[in-house]
Amino acid sequence: MAGGLAALLDDVAMIAKLTSATSTKAMAVVIDDAAVTPRYVTGLSPARELPIIWRIAKGSLRNKAIILVVALALSQFIPWILTPILMLGGTYLCFEGAEKVWEAVSGHHGEEEPAADRGEKDENTLVGGAITTDFILSAEIMVISLNSLAEEGFWRRAITLTLVGILITALVYGVVALIVKMDDVGLKLKEGKGAGRALGGLLVAAMPKLLAALSVIGIAAMLWVGGHILLDGAAKLGWGAPLGLVHGLAHATASVPVAGETLEWVVETACSAVLGLAVGAVIVAVVHLIPKRAAEPAR
Repeated sequence: MAGGLAALLDDVAMIAKLTSATSTKAMAVVIDDAAVTPRYVTGLSPARELPIIWRIAKGSLRNKAIILVVALALSQFIPWILTPILMLGGTYLCFEGAEKVWEAVSGHHGEEEPAADRGEKDENTLVGGAITTDFILSAEIMVISLNSLAEEGFWRRAITLTLVGILITALVYGVVALIVKMDDVGLKLKEGKGAGRALGGLLVAAMPKLLAALSVIGIAAMLWVGGHILLDGAAKLGWGAPLGLVHGLAHATASVPVAGETLEWVVETACSAVLGLAVGAVIVAVVHLIPKRAAEPAR
């Protein structure tokens, strides 16, 4: 009995360590996920913000459950197929990020109803778009985590990935909820006096700037993560020249005193984002610009 309990506790401790380690390795994508999501609820009435975040969070958990089952099965029987599937997701992220850049540059945002006037159908579309983007980011998170567990047994991998999925979803959407409710907290504090009133005014004033910054970060994150997925995937499929070039450029800055590691990360991230923008721009041209020109009447 004592031996069995000790073995169980040892397994629990090992799974906890693995969960912490795998979550840390996927943290870059987690940050991207948290930066991307708030733009889907920006401008909604305060009463509908948390319910929609909850709907997206539930969709995220469903995404991770599906990805968990599929990824474990594929890694067990046809592990080589994970990379092409992930590259398709990365390509979609590149397209979505480049599309947002094109809309910002060209001004073609389309005529949308104010968020407060949207009906249930439009909210369903909004939630569906958020869950689709989350699916790709969740796939990246789960595959990164799975790769770090390659030497572990099947059930230990399954339990660890389940815990990683739950913890990361709670972290991401908890942070998103705090961000989007920050202005409501600020308005409440402004009703008081003294330091609380001043803090409330600061929160209300900072909210538009924070959301604008998160929108930019979210777009950059999609390009960065998408480009990195394509670089890494191409290397795994046998074409390592692009990734080697990026690593060479990044390592060239590693010897810079004090800021070497930071510069190395910045260069690698920038190269991934540039590739993501280039790939996404090609797809945007195919999806938007070429059909539009073909539809124009000849003069």
